[in-house]
Amino acid sequence: MTATMTAPAGETAAPDTTRPLLEIRGLEKRFSLSGDFLEQLKFKGGKLIREQKRVHAINGVDLEIQRGEALCVVGESGCGKSTVARTVMGLLHPSAGEIRYDGQRIDDLSTQALMPYRRRMQMIFQNPYASLNPRMTIQQTLEEPIRLHHPDWPRQKVADKVAEVMASVGIAQDWGKRYGHEFSGGQRQRIAIARALAVDPEFIVADEPISALDVSIQAQVLNLLMDAQQQHNLTYLFITHDLAVVEHFGTRVAVMYLGRVCEVAPTATLFATPRHPYTRALISAIPRLEDDRPQHIRLEGEVPTPVDLPSGCVFHARCPHADARCREEVPALIASDGGAQVACHAVEEGRLD
Repeated sequence: MTATMTAPAGETAAPDTTRPLLEIRGLEKRFSLSGDFLEQLKFKGGKLIREQKRVHAINGVDLEIQRGEALCVVGESGCGKSTVARTVMGLLHPSAGEIRYDGQRIDDLSTQALMPYRRRMQMIFQNPYASLNPRMTIQQTLEEPIRLHHPDWPRQKVADKVAEVMASVGIAQDWGKRYGHEFSGGQRQRIAIARALAVDPEFIVADEPISALDVSIQAQVLNLLMDAQQQHNLTYLFITHDLAVVEHFGTRVAVMYLGRVCEVAPTATLFATPRHPYTRALISAIPRLEDDRPQHIRLEGEVPTPVDLPSGCVFHARCPHADARCREEVPALIASDGGAQVACHAVEEGRLD
């Protein structure tokens, strides 16, 4: 490994508040559809050739997350937002690009070198019915990460920490003896949040943590996450497809389409003055009880497949403002008004206000 740790194992250097907590540069992730080497060999035209097909899930994503903020990543299903989350957490290895945490590159670290960052970075998964081990009691579930990261702690100290984190998320102490299947979806997600908070992280990736819950429970869990952010000074990477949640929860918003970031902006700016054509279509689709709500923008055409990506801007086939440059040249994220960044040739050239 070429990367080295900047602090001894188990310790962290003093944070530099002037730089982003997380930096993603040129991130790409491809999944093979062709199987192993022998399965890739095909006879075509009397010749033996090697045919490889890949899903291009992420295609050159650049993002920064500042300390204390909640960056929401939105987009339709299949746009790559959950893949970004899992790659950031090291559950998937990137095909290209870099991920830096607090200035240190982490995507190429060994498992042992990554352990101090595992404690600082935690994840809340989408499905609370699948993310809890059915063979473990809630007490065991919450003790496991503490024992992993603090093997020298005595039993009583671990038990006290579990009791503290359970109380912080509104979990009754008698839940500890029960198993995950005995709880509702909202209760399980509270347990999952408690598990993430058990090791005192500073950064949490939440991958659609409320989408599997009833609407009546979603607000409770969302408020719990916001309270935890205030109490523990957390930074969030929040993955969602619900724009109403984004408007309520997010500090900034990144809009993704087919593995690329279209627009990044502060939440208020994005909802007041969306710049990218795709963002405008998304915002216009939000149900609102207002007389002056924006007219719904209906996009024509189908979403291209991530197996055969279109040339140029990935949105050009559905964009009413696309021209020859859009079909040939990939747009870069450029600074716009109000602290926003937009990847659109039409905005750059002034063809789209």
